[in-house]
Amino acid sequence: MDVLIHLFVGLHIIGIAALLGGFLTQMKAMGRGTARFVPAMLHGALTMLVTGVILVGLNQADGHHVNAVKIGVKLALLIVILGLVYVKRDDETVDKRLFGLVGLLTTANIFIAVLWT
Repeated sequence: MDVLIHLFVGLHIIGIAALLGGFLTQMKAMGRGTARFVPAMLHGALTMLVTGVILVGLNQADGHHVNAVKIGVKLALLIVILGLVYVKRDDETVDKRLFGLVGLLTTANIFIAVLWT
């Protein structure tokens, strides 16, 4: 079971890397006001959602304690991120405040995962 959990943690990290990497590649364009949500951001957020749900289930099945409040906060942030990226995915440009919000929420989600024990 531990190997399976670690496998999905790795996939979860790949998802966050795609989401954050997509954001970081558009930072220069954000400064010019021409940033857009790239497909990697949508796919990364979806990967995070699917692997996160699977991780919660695997950890509960293995008898580990799952902090429901922490998971709820992370899920809420991810749903907001996913909603924004999904709705605006076809727009040529995205408002820099909205784009920055996605980056801020993504970074907050990372720090919640790492620092909230």
